[in-house]
Amino acid sequence: MTQILIGTTKGVFILEEGRLTGPLCDGWPINHVIGDPATGRLYAAGGGEFHGAGIWRSEDRGASWTLSKLASGNADEWFAPEAPKAPFTGQIVTFWSLGIVGGKVLAGAKPANLFESTDGETWTLQPALASFPGREDWWPGAAGLVLHTIVGDPAAPEKLWVGISAAGVFASEDGGQSWERRNRASNAAAHDGHDHDPSEIGSCVHNMVRAPGSPDLMYQQNHHGVFRSRDGGRSWDDISAGLPSTFGFPIAVHPQDPLRIWTLPLNGDSAGRFPPGASAAVWHSRDGGETWERQGNGLPQENCFFTVLRQAMATDRAGGVYFGTNSGSIFATKDGGASWQELAQHLPTITSVETL
Repeated sequence: MTQILIGTTKGVFILEEGRLTGPLCDGWPINHVIGDPATGRLYAAGGGEFHGAGIWRSEDRGASWTLSKLASGNADEWFAPEAPKAPFTGQIVTFWSLGIVGGKVLAGAKPANLFESTDGETWTLQPALASFPGREDWWPGAAGLVLHTIVGDPAAPEKLWVGISAAGVFASEDGGQSWERRNRASNAAAHDGHDHDPSEIGSCVHNMVRAPGSPDLMYQQNHHGVFRSRDGGRSWDDISAGLPSTFGFPIAVHPQDPLRIWTLPLNGDSAGRFPPGASAAVWHSRDGGETWERQGNGLPQENCFFTVLRQAMATDRAGGVYFGTNSGSIFATKDGGASWQELAQHLPTITSVETL
Protein backbone atom coordinates (compact mmCIF):
# COMPACT_ATOMS: atom_id res chain seq x y z
CA MET A 1 0.00 0.00 0.00
CA THR A 2 1.50 3.33 -1.09
CA GLN A 3 0.97 6.56 0.77
CA ILE A 4 1.45 9.67 -1.36
CA LEU A 5 2.75 12.38 0.95
CA ILE A 6 1.93 15.87 -0.28
CA GLY A 7 3.36 19.12 1.02
CA THR A 8 1.38 22.27 0.24
CA THR A 9 1.21 25.92 1.17
CA LYS A 10 -1.75 25.03 3.44
CA GLY A 11 -0.54 21.94 5.23
CA VAL A 12 0.14 18.26 4.60
CA PHE A 13 -2.21 16.04 2.61
CA ILE A 14 -2.02 12.24 2.36
CA LEU A 15 -3.46 10.30 -0.56
CA GLU A 16 -3.92 6.58 0.04
CA GLU A 17 -6.06 4.18 -2.02
CA GLY A 18 -7.96 7.10 -3.49
CA ARG A 19 -8.77 8.65 -0.10
CA LEU A 20 -7.43 12.15 0.57
CA THR A 21 -6.69 13.27 4.13
CA GLY A 22 -5.83 16.83 5.14
CA PRO A 23 -4.97 19.56 5.64
CA LEU A 24 -2.74 18.41 8.48
CA CYS A 25 -0.04 20.10 10.58
CA ASP A 26 -2.39 22.94 11.56
CA GLY A 27 -2.39 24.23 7.99
CA TRP A 28 1.25 25.34 8.17
CA PRO A 29 2.98 26.02 4.85
CA ILE A 30 4.93 22.79 4.33
CA ASN A 31 7.85 22.58 1.90
CA HIS A 32 8.68 18.88 2.21
CA VAL A 33 7.12 15.72 3.67
CA ILE A 34 8.91 12.37 3.89
CA GLY A 35 8.35 8.97 5.46
CA ASP A 36 10.78 6.55 7.06
CA PRO A 37 10.13 3.11 5.51
CA ALA A 38 11.84 1.41 8.47
CA THR A 39 9.53 2.88 11.11
CA GLY A 40 6.55 4.39 9.27
CA ARG A 41 7.25 7.71 10.97
CA LEU A 42 6.45 10.82 8.94
CA TYR A 43 8.22 14.18 8.98
CA ALA A 44 7.08 17.52 7.56
CA ALA A 45 9.27 20.61 7.25
CA GLY A 46 8.08 24.16 6.81
CA GLY A 47 6.97 27.42 8.31
CA GLY A 48 7.74 31.00 7.41
CA GLU A 49 7.91 34.51 8.80
CA PHE A 50 4.40 34.28 10.31
CA HIS A 51 4.45 30.74 11.75
CA GLY A 52 8.14 30.46 12.50
CA ALA A 53 10.19 27.42 11.43
CA GLY A 54 9.67 23.85 12.56
CA ILE A 55 9.62 20.12 11.90
CA TRP A 56 6.41 18.15 12.40
CA ARG A 57 6.47 14.40 13.05
CA SER A 58 3.85 11.68 13.15
CA GLU A 59 4.21 8.28 14.80
CA ASP A 60 0.93 6.92 13.40
CA ARG A 61 1.28 7.40 9.62
CA GLY A 62 -0.26 10.86 9.72
CA ALA A 63 -3.21 10.46 12.09
CA SER A 64 -1.65 12.87 14.62
CA TRP A 65 1.32 15.25 14.53
CA THR A 66 3.73 16.89 17.00
CA LEU A 67 5.70 20.05 16.25
CA SER A 68 9.33 20.73 17.11
CA LYS A 69 9.52 24.48 16.74
CA LEU A 70 13.02 25.76 16.07
CA ALA A 71 12.41 29.44 15.26
CA SER A 72 9.67 31.78 16.44
CA GLY A 73 7.60 33.81 13.98
CA ASN A 74 5.48 36.92 13.87
CA ALA A 75 2.50 35.05 15.31
CA ASP A 76 4.49 34.27 18.47
CA GLU A 77 5.47 37.90 18.87
CA TRP A 78 1.87 39.08 18.38
CA PHE A 79 -0.01 36.50 20.42
CA ALA A 80 2.52 35.36 23.04
CA PRO A 81 5.14 38.08 23.35
CA GLU A 82 6.26 36.91 26.81
CA ALA A 83 6.82 33.28 25.79
CA PRO A 84 10.42 32.02 25.43
CA LYS A 85 11.81 32.22 21.92
CA ALA A 86 12.46 29.04 19.96
CA PRO A 87 16.19 28.19 19.96
CA PHE A 88 17.14 29.32 16.45
CA THR A 89 14.99 32.46 16.24
CA GLY A 90 16.71 35.05 14.07
CA GLN A 91 18.93 32.43 12.40
CA ILE A 92 16.42 30.64 10.14
CA VAL A 93 13.07 31.51 8.57
CA THR A 94 11.75 28.14 7.42
CA PHE A 95 12.72 24.56 6.55
CA TRP A 96 12.84 23.42 2.94
CA SER A 97 14.02 19.83 2.84
CA LEU A 98 14.31 16.56 4.74
CA GLY A 99 16.34 13.38 4.45
CA ILE A 100 16.96 10.20 6.43
CA VAL A 101 20.55 8.99 6.34
CA GLY A 102 22.31 6.54 8.63
CA GLY A 103 19.69 6.64 11.39
CA LYS A 104 19.61 10.44 11.46
CA VAL A 105 16.96 12.84 10.19
CA LEU A 106 18.44 15.81 8.34
CA ALA A 107 16.67 19.09 7.61
CA GLY A 108 17.68 21.91 5.26
CA ALA A 109 16.76 25.47 6.19
CA LYS A 110 16.48 28.98 4.80
CA PRO A 111 18.97 30.64 5.02
CA ALA A 112 20.95 27.59 3.94
CA ASN A 113 21.88 25.52 6.97
CA LEU A 114 21.71 21.83 7.79
CA PHE A 115 20.16 20.48 10.98
CA GLU A 116 20.21 16.92 12.30
CA SER A 117 18.29 14.82 14.81
CA THR A 118 18.33 11.24 16.07
CA ASP A 119 14.76 11.28 17.39
CA GLY A 120 12.94 13.87 15.27
CA GLU A 121 12.28 15.91 18.39
CA THR A 122 15.54 17.62 19.33
CA TRP A 123 17.66 19.22 16.61
CA THR A 124 21.20 20.54 16.35
CA LEU A 125 22.80 22.82 13.79
CA GLN A 126 25.49 21.16 11.65
CA PRO A 127 28.44 23.54 12.23
CA ALA A 128 30.75 22.75 9.29
CA LEU A 129 28.35 23.93 6.59
CA ALA A 130 27.35 26.94 8.70
CA SER A 131 30.99 28.07 8.76
CA PHE A 132 31.92 27.09 5.20
CA PRO A 133 34.65 29.44 3.87
CA GLY A 134 33.27 32.11 1.56
CA ARG A 135 29.71 31.52 2.68
CA GLU A 136 29.14 35.27 2.89
CA ASP A 137 29.40 35.42 -0.91
CA TRP A 138 26.71 32.83 -1.61
CA TRP A 139 24.04 34.31 -3.84
CA PRO A 140 20.36 33.58 -3.07
CA GLY A 141 17.96 32.20 -5.69
CA ALA A 142 14.52 33.66 -6.35
CA ALA A 143 13.14 31.97 -3.21
CA GLY A 144 16.12 33.01 -1.12
CA LEU A 145 19.22 31.14 0.00
CA VAL A 146 17.68 27.71 0.59
CA LEU A 147 19.09 24.24 1.23
CA HIS A 148 16.46 22.37 -0.73
CA THR A 149 17.93 18.93 -1.50
CA ILE A 150 19.50 16.31 0.77
CA VAL A 151 20.91 13.11 -0.74
CA GLY A 152 22.54 10.21 1.06
CA ASP A 153 24.05 6.82 0.27
CA PRO A 154 22.34 4.05 2.31
CA ALA A 155 25.39 1.81 1.89
CA ALA A 156 27.79 4.53 3.04
CA PRO A 157 25.91 6.92 5.36
CA GLU A 158 29.01 9.03 5.86
CA LYS A 159 28.50 10.31 2.30
CA LEU A 160 26.14 13.26 1.94
CA TRP A 161 25.23 15.70 -0.82
CA VAL A 162 23.13 18.86 -0.53
CA GLY A 163 21.82 21.31 -3.09
CA ILE A 164 21.72 25.01 -2.25
CA SER A 165 20.13 27.63 -4.45
CA ALA A 166 22.06 29.42 -5.69
CA ALA A 167 25.37 28.29 -4.18
CA GLY A 168 25.51 24.87 -5.85
CA VAL A 169 26.20 21.28 -4.89
CA PHE A 170 28.13 20.47 -1.72
CA ALA A 171 29.35 17.03 -0.65
CA SER A 172 30.71 15.46 2.51
CA GLU A 173 32.62 12.19 2.88
CA ASP A 174 32.57 12.22 6.68
CA GLY A 175 28.95 12.62 7.71
CA GLY A 176 28.96 16.41 7.53
CA GLN A 177 32.15 17.09 9.48
CA SER A 178 33.60 18.77 6.38
CA TRP A 179 32.24 19.85 2.99
CA GLU A 180 33.45 20.65 -0.53
CA ARG A 181 31.74 22.25 -3.53
CA ARG A 182 31.08 20.02 -6.54
CA ASN A 183 29.95 22.12 -9.48
CA ARG A 184 32.61 21.44 -12.10
CA ALA A 185 31.44 20.91 -15.70
CA SER A 186 33.07 17.98 -17.46
CA ASN A 187 32.11 19.24 -20.93
CA ALA A 188 32.55 22.98 -20.58
CA ALA A 189 32.31 23.67 -24.31
CA ALA A 190 28.59 22.88 -24.20
CA HIS A 191 28.00 25.93 -22.02
CA ASP A 192 29.13 28.70 -24.36
CA GLY A 193 26.67 31.55 -24.11
CA HIS A 194 25.39 30.71 -20.64
CA ASP A 195 25.55 33.47 -18.06
CA HIS A 196 27.91 31.63 -15.71
CA ASP A 197 31.48 30.36 -15.57
CA PRO A 198 31.76 27.84 -18.45
CA SER A 199 33.95 25.61 -16.29
CA GLU A 200 30.98 25.10 -13.96
CA ILE A 201 27.42 23.88 -14.46
CA GLY A 202 26.03 26.95 -12.74
CA SER A 203 25.41 27.27 -9.04
CA CYS A 204 21.60 27.38 -9.17
CA VAL A 205 20.96 23.67 -8.76
CA HIS A 206 17.21 22.98 -8.64
CA ASN A 207 17.03 19.32 -7.64
CA MET A 208 19.35 16.33 -7.39
CA VAL A 209 18.97 12.53 -7.08
CA ARG A 210 21.36 9.63 -6.64
CA ALA A 211 20.89 6.55 -8.83
CA PRO A 212 20.08 3.37 -6.84
CA GLY A 213 22.73 0.69 -6.66
CA SER A 214 25.31 2.93 -8.27
CA PRO A 215 27.29 4.83 -5.63
CA ASP A 216 28.69 7.56 -7.88
CA LEU A 217 25.92 8.07 -10.48
CA MET A 218 23.86 11.20 -9.87
CA TYR A 219 21.52 13.46 -11.81
CA GLN A 220 20.43 17.04 -11.35
CA GLN A 221 18.07 19.55 -12.86
CA ASN A 222 19.85 22.87 -12.89
CA HIS A 223 18.79 26.36 -13.88
CA HIS A 224 20.86 25.78 -17.03
CA GLY A 225 19.92 22.20 -17.95
CA VAL A 226 19.89 18.56 -16.89
CA PHE A 227 23.24 17.10 -15.82
CA ARG A 228 24.69 13.69 -14.98
CA SER A 229 27.69 12.84 -12.81
CA ARG A 230 29.46 9.48 -12.82
CA ASP A 231 31.89 10.42 -10.04
CA GLY A 232 29.72 11.50 -7.13
CA GLY A 233 29.34 15.07 -8.31
CA ARG A 234 32.99 15.85 -8.86
CA SER A 235 32.22 16.57 -12.51
CA TRP A 236 28.96 16.90 -14.44
CA ASP A 237 27.95 16.17 -18.06
CA ASP A 238 25.25 18.19 -19.78
CA ILE A 239 22.54 15.73 -20.92
CA SER A 240 19.98 18.34 -22.00
CA ALA A 241 20.22 17.58 -25.73
CA GLY A 242 16.84 16.39 -26.98
CA LEU A 243 14.81 18.23 -24.34
CA PRO A 244 12.57 21.16 -25.35
CA SER A 245 14.05 23.42 -22.68
CA THR A 246 17.06 23.57 -20.39
CA PHE A 247 14.94 25.00 -17.56
CA GLY A 248 12.91 23.04 -15.02
CA PHE A 249 12.79 22.01 -11.40
CA PRO A 250 12.21 18.31 -10.60
CA ILE A 251 14.07 15.15 -11.59
CA ALA A 252 13.36 11.55 -10.54
CA VAL A 253 15.12 8.21 -11.00
CA HIS A 254 13.66 4.70 -11.19
CA PRO A 255 14.12 2.88 -7.84
CA GLN A 256 15.63 -0.22 -9.52
CA ASP A 257 17.07 1.07 -12.80
CA PRO A 258 19.80 3.72 -12.46
CA LEU A 259 19.55 4.72 -16.14
CA ARG A 260 15.82 5.52 -16.18
CA ILE A 261 15.06 9.14 -15.28
CA TRP A 262 12.17 11.57 -15.63
CA THR A 263 12.05 15.37 -15.68
CA LEU A 264 9.47 18.02 -16.51
CA PRO A 265 10.89 20.89 -18.58
CA LEU A 266 9.42 24.37 -18.33
CA ASN A 267 9.68 27.08 -20.94
CA GLY A 268 12.22 29.25 -19.16
CA ASP A 269 13.07 31.37 -16.19
CA SER A 270 11.49 34.60 -17.41
CA ALA A 271 9.06 33.12 -19.97
CA GLY A 272 6.39 32.09 -17.47
CA ARG A 273 7.76 28.82 -16.08
CA PHE A 274 5.08 26.63 -17.63
CA PRO A 275 5.33 23.67 -20.05
CA PRO A 276 6.67 24.62 -23.50
CA GLY A 277 3.81 25.49 -25.83
CA ALA A 278 1.45 25.29 -22.84
CA SER A 279 1.34 21.52 -23.50
CA ALA A 280 2.23 19.37 -20.50
CA ALA A 281 4.68 16.49 -20.82
CA VAL A 282 7.13 14.54 -18.72
CA TRP A 283 10.33 13.62 -20.53
CA HIS A 284 11.79 10.16 -19.93
CA SER A 285 15.21 8.70 -20.62
CA ARG A 286 16.02 4.97 -20.57
CA ASP A 287 19.76 5.43 -21.05
CA GLY A 288 20.89 7.91 -18.45
CA GLY A 289 20.06 10.99 -20.48
CA GLU A 290 21.65 10.03 -23.79
CA THR A 291 18.21 10.15 -25.44
CA TRP A 292 14.80 11.43 -24.35
CA GLU A 293 11.16 10.68 -25.17
CA ARG A 294 8.12 12.90 -24.61
CA GLN A 295 5.33 11.44 -22.42
CA GLY A 296 2.14 13.48 -22.52
CA ASN A 297 -0.66 10.91 -22.78
CA GLY A 298 -3.25 11.80 -20.14
CA LEU A 299 -1.73 15.20 -19.36
CA PRO A 300 -3.33 18.51 -20.46
CA GLN A 301 -2.13 19.25 -23.99
CA GLU A 302 -3.59 22.72 -24.45
CA ASN A 303 -3.70 25.87 -22.34
CA CYS A 304 -1.61 24.33 -19.57
CA PHE A 305 0.23 26.91 -17.51
CA PHE A 306 1.08 25.07 -14.31
CA THR A 307 4.52 24.81 -12.70
CA VAL A 308 5.96 21.69 -11.10
CA LEU A 309 8.29 22.67 -8.27
CA ARG A 310 11.66 21.16 -7.39
CA GLN A 311 10.48 18.58 -4.80
CA ALA A 312 7.16 17.78 -6.43
CA MET A 313 8.12 14.61 -8.34
CA ALA A 314 8.72 11.15 -6.87
CA THR A 315 8.80 7.44 -7.65
CA ASP A 316 7.65 4.42 -5.66
CA ARG A 317 9.19 0.97 -5.25
CA ALA A 318 7.05 -0.46 -8.04
CA GLY A 319 8.35 2.14 -10.49
CA GLY A 320 5.33 4.43 -10.36
CA VAL A 321 6.00 8.13 -10.97
CA TYR A 322 4.04 10.98 -9.37
CA PHE A 323 4.12 14.74 -9.65
CA GLY A 324 2.18 17.68 -8.23
CA THR A 325 1.47 21.10 -9.68
CA ASN A 326 1.15 24.61 -8.32
CA SER A 327 -2.46 24.48 -9.55
CA GLY A 328 -3.19 21.70 -7.06
CA SER A 329 -3.25 18.50 -9.12
CA ILE A 330 -1.50 15.17 -8.55
CA PHE A 331 -0.68 13.11 -11.66
CA ALA A 332 0.64 9.55 -11.64
CA THR A 333 1.74 6.79 -13.99
CA LYS A 334 2.02 3.06 -13.32
CA ASP A 335 3.45 2.20 -16.75
CA GLY A 336 6.65 4.21 -16.77
CA GLY A 337 5.00 7.32 -18.21
CA ALA A 338 3.21 5.80 -21.23
CA SER A 339 -0.04 7.11 -19.73
CA TRP A 340 -0.87 9.49 -16.90
CA GLN A 341 -3.88 9.82 -14.61
CA GLU A 342 -4.97 12.73 -12.44
CA LEU A 343 -5.37 11.41 -8.89
CA ALA A 344 -6.34 14.64 -7.12
CA GLN A 345 -7.17 18.22 -8.02
CA HIS A 346 -7.94 21.60 -6.46
CA LEU A 347 -5.38 21.23 -3.67
CA PRO A 348 -3.36 24.24 -2.53
CA THR A 349 -0.05 24.94 -4.29
CA ILE A 350 1.87 21.66 -4.11
CA THR A 351 5.44 22.07 -2.93
CA SER A 352 6.48 18.43 -2.56
CA VAL A 353 5.46 14.87 -3.40
CA GLU A 354 6.99 11.76 -1.82
CA THR A 355 5.85 8.15 -1.38
CA LEU A 356 5.96 5.69 1.50
